Amino acid sequence: MSAPEAADDIADELLIDRLQQAAFGYFLDYRQDSSGLIADTSRPASPCSIAVVGFALSCYPIAVERGWITRDEAATLILKTLQFFWDSDQGGRPNSSGYRGFYYHFLDMHTGRRVWGCELSLIDTALLLAGALTAAAYFDGEARESHIRRLASGLVDRVEWPWALNGGDTLAQGWKPETGFLHYGWEGYNEATLLYVLAMGSSANLLPPTCFTNWTATYQWENLLGIDTLYSGPLFTHLFSHAWIDFRQIRDPFMRQVQSDYFQNTQSAIAVQREYAARNPRGFTGYSRTLWGISAGDGPANATALSPRDQRHFGYMARGAPFGPDDGTLCPWAMLAALPFAPAAALMGTRHLLARYPQVCVHERFVSGFNPSVVVQGSPWLSEGWYGLDQGLLVMMIENFRSGLIWKLAGQSSVLRAGLQAAGFQGGWLNP
Repeated sequence: MSAPEAADDIADELLIDRLQQAAFGYFLDYRQDSSGLIADTSRPASPCSIAVVGFALSCYPIAVERGWITRDEAATLILKTLQFFWDSDQGGRPNSSGYRGFYYHFLDMHTGRRVWGCELSLIDTALLLAGALTAAAYFDGEARESHIRRLASGLVDRVEWPWALNGGDTLAQGWKPETGFLHYGWEGYNEATLLYVLAMGSSANLLPPTCFTNWTATYQWENLLGIDTLYSGPLFTHLFSHAWIDFRQIRDPFMRQVQSDYFQNTQSAIAVQREYAARNPRGFTGYSRTLWGISAGDGPANATALSPRDQRHFGYMARGAPFGPDDGTLCPWAMLAALPFAPAAALMGTRHLLARYPQVCVHERFVSGFNPSVVVQGSPWLSEGWYGLDQGLLVMMIENFRSGLIWKLAGQSSVLRAGLQAAGFQGGWLNP
């Protein structure tokens, strides 16, 4: 390796370390001390998001390994969090915390009870439980650490997955005490891979493997911009399950049929995003092969702005490529979160972004979204504050690139391994 190349590697490592540590700091800055609940966003009066809690539970082991907090500090935070969920009101009433082992999407930061009339969320419960299992795999000692494992196991085992089928053959998306199950389910490939794997791997109340087969029957294998891929538009849908599960060289029946795997498919999804941004069919400012990242994030719906065209803008929503919706809003964290799949593109894009639009990284934490095509008081529109999901995903994906820690821990979980096998995954690290 030449001296300039070595210098570049060191500079990249320092940048990655700095951004990863700052992203983790979100969980320390916006947690409720007594319960371990984490705020959805940094905005005042934000409720807790149970999915953000799941990311936090997974990030505490990373922080211990990186020396940002001690093992004892992390164990204390995790025990508080898991104990809160174990003791929480599961009565299913409008002001409860959950029902049948599932939890409402958003909870009051102080009382831990449902807010905003939100749904009992299957996917967000799955993200929470994935975090609990990750923490349980890492904290393998005696005394307090054994209690972490007992609580995590208890939380997973009490989820009544068959109830969430609502009499059908695939999982519903959610339920409300006022109206019952939501009138839509999971259609097409998305982040629900983790949900199904958990539901089929639990030792109690597990789902039959046919449920996963029925879901994958809704997949769309397409050629997009010259790239063969299993379609899902927003980038986060390709990343969330991968934050925990190492899909390299393991294949379910669908992927064996198309001679690919989900890791390769995420690489293809990134290639589609970059090609779409390079072609820039809607002519948005900033889009290029080195500036991409169309995902779920905040947007300029209510901005008083100057826009070069008659363009509708959206607030927080899932944007996608190449079929949209797309209003010129990019998620500045998304390129770096793609680090395990496309390291060169992720680093090149992130450096380009920070050089051209340094305001997207406030106190070294990426904001949720920005839109260079929408000019507000002379500057590109910028989301206010930070979102916990963005920060957690970034910490985990950076670590999977650096050490593979979360993939190793999740791979030790008997629940996740059993779920993958029940779904028909074979090969790679999953083989005996």
